[in-house]
Amino acid sequence: MDELKEAKLWLFQENIRLENARRELNASQERFLSERVQLRKELDELNRRTVMERKRLREENLFFEKKMAILQDGFRQLDEDRRAFENQRRALEERKSRREETGNPLLEDSVRLLFRGTNNPLALRKRYRDLVKIFHPDNLFGDEELAQIINREYLRRRNRED
Repeated sequence: MDELKEAKLWLFQENIRLENARRELNASQERFLSERVQLRKELDELNRRTVMERKRLREENLFFEKKMAILQDGFRQLDEDRRAFENQRRALEERKSRREETGNPLLEDSVRLLFRGTNNPLALRKRYRDLVKIFHPDNLFGDEELAQIINREYLRRRNRED
């Protein structure tokens, strides 16, 4: 009978040990499930942030590409404007040099007429001063080209008299 009691006692102790082991296993399983749920939430949050960050980066990249296209277009337009300006400047310089080389015959003839009748140096100087007062570029209706032609004609006539 002693053996039966010992067997019952052993069975009872084993039953308690198994019950405790089952409780520990259930508690571990609940902790594991809780940690799994928490990890899933964190993973979902990280995925959501990653998706949002990728979307933001894509939008920033598109915005950057648009800004770069605008800048490139602006630089291209500036280059075209610079070339056009250079062409206009060259054409203007060519016209100016041609005008200086050939002069304006109509203006030169007109200036010769303005100096007509100046037979002595005093009359020449007086006519020159009067014309410069009228046609000086700083005056309201002054003309730089005409003033230069007047100066050339005055110098030519003065040197001829000397």
